Amino acid sequence: MNVLFIISDDLTTTAISSYGNGRIHTPNIDGLAAQGTRYTRAYCQYPVCGPSRASFLSGYYPNATQTYGYVSGRENIGDERITWPQLFKNKGYYTARVGKIYHMGVPIDIELGSDGTDDPASWTERFNSQGPEWKAPGDGELVQNNPDGSEPIKGGNVMTIVKADGNDLVHADGKTAEKASELLRVHKDTPFFLAVGFVRPHVPFVAPREDFEPYPFQNIKLPHNFESDWDDIPEKGINYVTSKNAEMSDVQKQKAIAAYYASVTYMDRQVGKVLQTLEEEGLDDNTIVVFTSDHGFHLGEHEFWMKVSVKEESAKVPLIIKVPRKKAAICHSFAELLDLYPTVAELAGLPYSQNLQGKSLVQTLTDPEHEVRDMAFSVTQNGETFLLRNDKWAYIQYGEDAALGIELFDMEKDPEQFHNLAQLPEYAQQVKWFKDRLVQKLVEVRTNDLGITYKIN
Repeated sequence: MNVLFIISDDLTTTAISSYGNGRIHTPNIDGLAAQGTRYTRAYCQYPVCGPSRASFLSGYYPNATQTYGYVSGRENIGDERITWPQLFKNKGYYTARVGKIYHMGVPIDIELGSDGTDDPASWTERFNSQGPEWKAPGDGELVQNNPDGSEPIKGGNVMTIVKADGNDLVHADGKTAEKASELLRVHKDTPFFLAVGFVRPHVPFVAPREDFEPYPFQNIKLPHNFESDWDDIPEKGINYVTSKNAEMSDVQKQKAIAAYYASVTYMDRQVGKVLQTLEEEGLDDNTIVVFTSDHGFHLGEHEFWMKVSVKEESAKVPLIIKVPRKKAAICHSFAELLDLYPTVAELAGLPYSQNLQGKSLVQTLTDPEHEVRDMAFSVTQNGETFLLRNDKWAYIQYGEDAALGIELFDMEKDPEQFHNLAQLPEYAQQVKWFKDRLVQKLVEVRTNDLGITYKIN
């Protein structure tokens, strides 16, 4: 079985048609979802690019390896442990990376065409896709910390919008799709693990002009918010980018969402090109296809923007797995990105370390009612903020001693997470249960084959 692993950067489930957003055009992702198993409750283990990717590629929770930065994770797991693509490489597969798989700085590493913090041991070959990013010719606008619109566009990790001139191949993702398609044609007769990393919709929001046309910003409906929303959120829970500190007007918010949608539509088209090549080369019958993102993205919910928080829009990810001869399905079991390593290895019949901290999802591909996990676990802010998410509740704790605050949301009655119940006496037993469960969980994730058991304060 070959493996085609496709990952988008900063893609939230709230911006995909098959995940419920009827305003956006994602026909290729939706087409894959209609053929594979779509997971409705998949979560990243760290809602920031570098640590998330280091986690699912190495097979360990961030807290197990203390990997919280923009690194590959190899620094902490050591040379003797085998990464997910490296497992396939060691078993004779051709393994290739095209674009961003381990961490790359966006836009800087894309502008330079550099490797970022890659792991050379994982790949037979690797290919970078250079692009102009915010310098692309076209109409640009900065909608973050530019309240009067007087500042010109700028680079860096900010919400700059560019309605770009030219076609798909002007940009990195177009080049990534082209190279990935070429590699599929060249290596179709040998077992392969091809990892295809698209950088959109990560900021800057750059896409061909045509992709903005379906989304006039004037038609964008902003998410429901209210003035007192933050009153019951601990200070540590206010995200690092907000409408307030980014000085965004309602029009700028609308433009940011419209540009994000345009970026997603552009990325979706590149996904379609790769999937079309897979079909044209007759590889559908023996290739496992995985599509996901490293984490989600806030689009103004709670007046939050970007990632880092462990609220739903940031911690939850799209996940689609298509396996030849498996029926299409929707699976509501909790899943974690960490589960991809053992799942795909098992599907390919490759033995893997039993010390990996993910759980195989293989049974859900035959029986989508099967539950692999009773909850999902994610961390952020240097591993000191924790999410436990089960059927009914989302529990967020700031600090191992909870000294910096806690949040508890009834996800059945309050799916948008507006009402923090943690301080209400009638929920004290529920809070205590989650506090105790978090202590257990941290013991579990910190005890691993690295030979290190991290002490709980």
